[in-house]
Amino acid sequence: MKLSTGKILLVEDDPNQRQIIRTILQKEGFYVEDVGEGKKAIELIKNNGFDLVVTDLRLPDMDGIEVVKAAKADGNPCHVIIITAYGSIPSAVEATKMGVFYYLEKPFDKNQLLIIVNNAISQVKLAKDNILLKSQLKEKFSLENIVGKHGKMEELFKIVKKIASSNSTVLIYGESGTGKELFARSIHYNSPRREKPFFAINCAAIPETLLESELFGYEKGAFTGAYTRHIGLLEQANGSTLFLDEVADLSLSTQAKLLRAIQEKEIRRIGGEEIIKLDVRIIAATNKRLEEEIAKGRFREDLFYRLNVIAFTIPPLRERATDIPLLVEHFLKKLNSQTNQKKVMSNEAIKILMEYHWPGNVRQLESVIERAYIMCDGDIIDLDHLPEEVKNTKFSFEKLIEIPDEGIDLARLEKELIRKAIIKANGKLTQAAKLLNMPYDTFWLKVKRMREKGELPSEHKNV
Repeated sequence: MKLSTGKILLVEDDPNQRQIIRTILQKEGFYVEDVGEGKKAIELIKNNGFDLVVTDLRLPDMDGIEVVKAAKADGNPCHVIIITAYGSIPSAVEATKMGVFYYLEKPFDKNQLLIIVNNAISQVKLAKDNILLKSQLKEKFSLENIVGKHGKMEELFKIVKKIASSNSTVLIYGESGTGKELFARSIHYNSPRREKPFFAINCAAIPETLLESELFGYEKGAFTGAYTRHIGLLEQANGSTLFLDEVADLSLSTQAKLLRAIQEKEIRRIGGEEIIKLDVRIIAATNKRLEEEIAKGRFREDLFYRLNVIAFTIPPLRERATDIPLLVEHFLKKLNSQTNQKKVMSNEAIKILMEYHWPGNVRQLESVIERAYIMCDGDIIDLDHLPEEVKNTKFSFEKLIEIPDEGIDLARLEKELIRKAIIKANGKLTQAAKLLNMPYDTFWLKVKRMREKGELPSEHKNV
């Protein structure tokens, strides 16, 4: 016997026919319930989740079409196969309009029945899996699943709730690892567009020569190597949401084409003449300040205003350290569920995590927790399980420099802070700037001046 899965309701008033069909289906491995009346069938449909209803068109108490209506009510993914010895075109047309999967006339071949039933069950399984996936995605990216109780995060949640149902363009600022894509997905899966897939592209990860093709698509023969038509992401995301991560890294020429697509709500594929109308919600994100990029001539001001309809900034983890215990609990819960363990983190370890500056933000914290989890053989993750860079680079302003009794020379203090920050960051200027919560451009100019005056070594590792 083939091991099939699927729950089938058989509705047939002839006891002999019902027995024959039930035996055929049960030998195939299906779970089968069978009844001889339409009223009983409708009652079972309402109270049981059937994958397939196989029903006779002529029943003693009602027309089989009433059973079809019950099976297809409320968008139920259940399929229906109608079997009858009284085939007629009008009833077949009516059944087809109602979404009946197949109309099978008696007498029918056993193998024919099994092929149709297996196809119907397969389609229902796919439909149910799709419904489940969408439900899981909506739950996964609900605001309730974004961890954060800090005031700045609470404000972000309020903003997202307000803007999710609109079609407005959104611009998300935030350092790498803060969760910009997580917020973008949350906006999508809480919007009317949630039934369609979420599309995303990292503008910094794809070479400029390929990025335009990925966004706008191209026609066969548009350029060397264009052997077939390619549908771009803007077209694929029609009716949905497109997330442009690191949008500041778009070239000026691509920025101009994106601006036109947003303004005109239409595109042409590369090498094509056909105008394709668009209904795409754009959510862009960047770890750079676009106003500064505009001033340097690297970003179009007109595109900025198109993207900057609704803008918000996700705070770095160091600015919401009170959320770290919640995040630790969240990551440990996920790891424990995967390994069927019950590991927890000591208060001392959590205290160190809260004092670290987290240049990689939440993404870095998750990696640290996973590493500590693996390194811990027992149930309590302690200081010894944390990586050295976390344990040994605790930033404390009080210990950074001593204040003389005669007062503070602010210029001298700033230089000393810069020197100490560079030392603590092991010469990494980007990380040193983050330690001081100073914009990198500002930090670099100060370092440059100090080098010119001989107050700093001429070279530091800059990554």
